[in-house]
Amino acid sequence: MIKGRLIVFSAPSGCGKGTMLAEILKNDSFRTAVSATTRNPREGETDGISYHFLSREDFDRKADADEFLEHAEYCGNCYGTLKSEVDPYLEQGIDVILEIEVQGAMKIREIRPDALFVFIAPPSVKELRRRLKKRGTEADNIIEERVSKASYEIKLAENYDYVIVNDALEDAVNDFFAVIRAEKLKSKYSPELIDKILNEV
Repeated sequence: MIKGRLIVFSAPSGCGKGTMLAEILKNDSFRTAVSATTRNPREGETDGISYHFLSREDFDRKADADEFLEHAEYCGNCYGTLKSEVDPYLEQGIDVILEIEVQGAMKIREIRPDALFVFIAPPSVKELRRRLKKRGTEADNIIEERVSKASYEIKLAENYDYVIVNDALEDAVNDFFAVIRAEKLKSKYSPELIDKILNEV
């Protein structure tokens, strides 16, 4: 069986990555890695689906046992990706999408260089600002902070294998599937196909 690919999926806030992922995950060939965290659940969040909610003691124990693919502390809480959320599914031939911010993605690049790195970008910073304002959930100063952070993240997109502009949702999702198809056609990921062809000579 051909192993699945670890797909690192990053995007600035407001780029619609959640909506894109919802469409992508309608295809059973993909699953997302559920992150672990020490923060408390928010209203509507479910353990094992939204996050794996762990005590700090449990989190540290798993970190000491090398059970995380990556982990970090942010604003007093710990976040990480458990290897058990990734490797067993890759072995089954299922592609695992890891939704992660840019800094975390670069850590994954160091330890899993064979992963596929996809960056989702807005059509423009102006459009990103418009989308954030349209949400109507944040003050203008918070929106500008998000736009500033997004500009920084977009500059780092050159470190990814592919950049997909999410202008129209359907087009962006189709571009994602085109990337996956192209990757699976690379010769280094097709040894079984090549062997089959040779055996039929």
